[in-house]
Amino acid sequence: MPDAPTLLWMRRDLRLSDHPALAAALDRGGPVIPVFIRDGLVDALGTAPAWRLGLGIGHLDGALRDKGSRLTLRSGNAAEVLLELVEETGARAVHWMRAYDPDSVDRDTRVKEALKARGIAAESFAGHLMFEPWTVETGQGGYYKVYTPFWRAVKERDVAAPLAAPSDLAAPDSWPGSETLGDWGLGRFMDRGAEVVRPYVRLGEDAAQGRLGAFMASKVAAYDTARDIPSEDGTSGLSENLSLGEITPRQCWHAGLRAREEGKTGAETFLQELVWREFAYHLMWHTPRLLTGNWREEWDGFPWNEDRRRAEVRAWERGRTGVAFVDAAMREMYVTGRMHNRGRMIVASYLTKHLMTHWRIGCDWFEDCLIDWDPASNALGWQWSAGSGPDATPYFRVFNPETQLDRFDKGRTYVRRWIAEGQKSPPKEALSYFDAIPRSWKMSAQDDYPAPVVGPKEGRKRALEAYENRDF
Repeated sequence: MPDAPTLLWMRRDLRLSDHPALAAALDRGGPVIPVFIRDGLVDALGTAPAWRLGLGIGHLDGALRDKGSRLTLRSGNAAEVLLELVEETGARAVHWMRAYDPDSVDRDTRVKEALKARGIAAESFAGHLMFEPWTVETGQGGYYKVYTPFWRAVKERDVAAPLAAPSDLAAPDSWPGSETLGDWGLGRFMDRGAEVVRPYVRLGEDAAQGRLGAFMASKVAAYDTARDIPSEDGTSGLSENLSLGEITPRQCWHAGLRAREEGKTGAETFLQELVWREFAYHLMWHTPRLLTGNWREEWDGFPWNEDRRRAEVRAWERGRTGVAFVDAAMREMYVTGRMHNRGRMIVASYLTKHLMTHWRIGCDWFEDCLIDWDPASNALGWQWSAGSGPDATPYFRVFNPETQLDRFDKGRTYVRRWIAEGQKSPPKEALSYFDAIPRSWKMSAQDDYPAPVVGPKEGRKRALEAYENRDF
């Protein structure tokens, strides 16, 4: 049935260019019917990721309509919804881009089995990564547990050139019924925070490409040093778009290669950061416990606090620890939906080491608050900082947030931008924090800035004592 439609099941691939599943659907001939399904995995998303996903879905629908197509929205069990759509449309194939977290893999396996049992061609395609996790092996045939050898193994690999977007999409004679995005309420828990964060969102494929182009034109040359300065706009900002597939890693990779060929020294570091993302997925695929438990199982008996209701943990969540670097970074997250990478390391180290709190609490908090949340990168980042993960910072290394501030924010530009208390005329960004947070926190810019809940020296001493008493 050469003219039968193909269902294109969209997930974290909200784009039209460099989309192998879409390209293969077009190659089959016949209409293409893009579909997004709000299933249990979508409903389980944290507050900020769900809101950002809703924005991305709406934008994708607009892009599809510009091509003469549209996005069909349905809710329910993915396999059941797709089988219903097959019946409604006469589709003979379903295509989707591959996911790698264990819950998605389990779901996709069940979907493929259900479709094939009905005689429907079900195909998944690579594209969220540059290197499929099972294709990168050590000389002994195992998976890599340390980043540097992983980088060496893949840095010279050929990465296929990105695919162009189609000029138009063949539409069916009639479209299946669709639910309304607004009825899904994906942003309902953002409350007033949505208005604060929205100006910082760079939504959709065109914005992502613009971000990449601007970064390569004016920032990548200094990236290896500028990326560590939180007060500077020295990073690409592409984590937001990569997380939802509004841009692909291979589009970024080829842009980085061109910049390196042009002699822009920071391009090599940018390529390494792309491979760090690949490494996170490599580890998640081979050791799914990375997401939920200590990757180094000998840490299971470590005496971390696991009660998020403790006052010092609440202070950390609210950017009120009294430690300026920590609080500034947390407030940046509430206002922009993202956090500078140097800040992520500092707040994670402070929670897990100075406050002796389990990394899982911080990992879950980020999962609720970040618009660029990514399951693999988030978990690896937290376990790296805590010392419990693969390729981790040595467990006895405790970042001193005060000396880190002296090193990376000497003029306190970053701190002043995000902490209003104590300033006669706080900047807009610092004041926006109080508009973004829940009213129940009862905080204002006129509050006194707190003393540290745990000082850097005190926290380091406590952490090292715990390490010394633990048989690793």
